[in-house]
Amino acid sequence: MAVAAADNSFMIRGLFSYRLFGQTFWITTTHVALLLVVLLLTIFAWAAGRTLKRPSNVPGTFQNVVELAVEKLDQMVDGSMGVSGGKFRNYIGTIFLFILLCNICGIFGLRSPTADYGITLLLGLVTFFLIHFNGVRRHRISHFAGWFQPIWLLFPINVIGDLAVPLSLSLRLFGNVMSGTVMIGLWYGLMPWFAKLGIPAFLHAYFDLFSGAIQTYVFCMLTMVYIRDKME
Repeated sequence: MAVAAADNSFMIRGLFSYRLFGQTFWITTTHVALLLVVLLLTIFAWAAGRTLKRPSNVPGTFQNVVELAVEKLDQMVDGSMGVSGGKFRNYIGTIFLFILLCNICGIFGLRSPTADYGITLLLGLVTFFLIHFNGVRRHRISHFAGWFQPIWLLFPINVIGDLAVPLSLSLRLFGNVMSGTVMIGLWYGLMPWFAKLGIPAFLHAYFDLFSGAIQTYVFCMLTMVYIRDKME
């Protein structure tokens, strides 16, 4: 019973299924959490847009929070990418907020979408596309000359190194979030009832909030470094 309870707490669970084009599809706990994150970001963006379009002589708390968040994200992008980072501010800011909210879903009793490898792999592939798209746009065909440097014999190794970028990005984020989800799930499933009072709050604070924020920062920093290196 304890093992079953632990499995239910960190494994993906199907909520209901439906059939489409002869195939059965499931709506899981990951889909629910992902939908809530997207809705929250959409509402936040709409409210922030309305607030900033109507500036007040005495900014309210919400406007101050929005302006502070934008300022800090801009400083992070500019500090990592320099003058070329201006056009990437929106993308970096979006994935920063998206990954951060996904990582801290466990605090609210939801399953973190980033504990699903399908989500992190997609984020890694988007970054991989941006890396080479901007490299080709800046350097044209000479973008691929790096595969033959310093000598042409290293071509296979250089190609494998480039192809490993989305895998390393996605696996790093997935592994750290999933490990925290498993640890908290095991604690809830295997420990006696009195050990579930108070102590899980510290576990959530570390695995969901602290570790989640660190992994968000690492993913965004690596994304900016990879893009900057290819553009230079």
